[in-house]
Amino acid sequence: MLKPSLQLRVGQQLTMTPQLQQAIRLLQLPILELNMQLREMLESNVMLELEEPAERETEFALSQTAVDVPPGESPAAKSADEAAFEDYDPDESGVLPDDAQDSALWSEVSVASRGADPWSEDRQSEIADTSGQSLHEHLLWQLGMEHFTPREVVIGEVLIDYINDDGYLTEPLDSILGMLPAAAGYTLAEAGDTLAKIQQLDPAGVGARDLAECLCIQLGQLGEDVPGRGLALSIAGSHLDLVAAQESVVLRRTLGVSEADLDEALALLRACHPKPGTAIQPSTTEFVVPDIFVRHVDGKWVVEVNRSLAPRLRVNQAYAHMLKGNGEHTVLRGQLQEARWLVRSLEIRNDTLFKVASCIVERQLEFFEHGEEHMKPMILKDIAQAAELHESTISRVTSGKYMHTPRGVFELRYFFSSQVSGDDGSEQSSTAIRAKIRKLIGQENPQKPLSDSRIAELLGQEGTSVARRTVAKYREALKIAPSSEHKRKAARVTGRQ
Repeated sequence: MLKPSLQLRVGQQLTMTPQLQQAIRLLQLPILELNMQLREMLESNVMLELEEPAERETEFALSQTAVDVPPGESPAAKSADEAAFEDYDPDESGVLPDDAQDSALWSEVSVASRGADPWSEDRQSEIADTSGQSLHEHLLWQLGMEHFTPREVVIGEVLIDYINDDGYLTEPLDSILGMLPAAAGYTLAEAGDTLAKIQQLDPAGVGARDLAECLCIQLGQLGEDVPGRGLALSIAGSHLDLVAAQESVVLRRTLGVSEADLDEALALLRACHPKPGTAIQPSTTEFVVPDIFVRHVDGKWVVEVNRSLAPRLRVNQAYAHMLKGNGEHTVLRGQLQEARWLVRSLEIRNDTLFKVASCIVERQLEFFEHGEEHMKPMILKDIAQAAELHESTISRVTSGKYMHTPRGVFELRYFFSSQVSGDDGSEQSSTAIRAKIRKLIGQENPQKPLSDSRIAELLGQEGTSVARRTVAKYREALKIAPSSEHKRKAARVTGRQ
């Protein structure tokens, strides 16, 4: 039979105090989220007050450090624009359809049109709607404004529910018809007529059931006197497979048209939007705000913590002095303690972020001087040892925070990469190897593009032993097409010339 008893045990246990929990929470917040949280605390705690701008200037020198450039190396003299041009990595996919056939189609159309890419990110930002409405809300608004009968409004609301964010109808009409009240006697013909009216709404091409119908809807809204419209409609309706297969010669023979007429029609096709729904954006674009600035000044790399957005808080000394020796006002004493913890947690956050960023810059100095090809392999443990911090702390510091450098804005995690051993025993970063692959492909002869095996051989000659499969994996991660596709594109361009 068990009897109740008292026992005394001595042991050690790690407990996270409220101060430590708050410091960890603030440490992993990006600067914008930190700004919002600090302003909420400033409004709720009377013991906090804003620090005057004049008082911040005395601390500016404490928030920066300089990393010397190694002897014998000239400082980076490239401008930010030149560096951005060298590191520019064109994304061939753009906003094209996800499946392979559609990607091949728009790749062929791009070559045929010989023009600037109208589907680039710049163009999308120009045509995108910024009213704050979603595509669903935008279509429902038009449904109420246009000349729809009451029965068509009921059908239209159900149809709009099945239009995805890209603007395509995701369910067959007969299935959607089953969602309507059977007692009302809605017919398939009524659903088809209503869908045809929805397809005339904004954005052009919305409500299509496939890519061909989407293109035909957009082309059909052009004037009949537009050159190449009829041929473009014929291609979109019946010959997209030939365009996807990049069989331009077969396409010309099948349609019996000249190369100039075909280029004109393909240019119209390319002007169409393959995903019309993306033109309606529910929210505006959010920009990255860097937490760290790295500048090259007088032959040294200077690291600074961005404190321009987050409010600088301090304890209200007048209120704190009034509470001295006063045993009352428990609530105010609690707020005073919270204010002191918050100010101290912010100091810890800035000091930790500054220390980690300085260690990253010091270790990746060659990257800042010469670019991605000189990136060194680095893991969390390396920075943890250099900064004398735990790896989990490094993980929190580098998550969701960005560094502004002369070479661009990078997330802190970008500087961490796996390592590949070279033939001479040296270790190279996977980021550096990807940069070398991009450089080799960029310098290749268009008539004789480099295969993955040849790229692996060239890297091996430089002392980097990489398998062909690894080269293929890195090339696909860079969104670079294989050499066979490069060769076909070069042959088509040469044939037109």
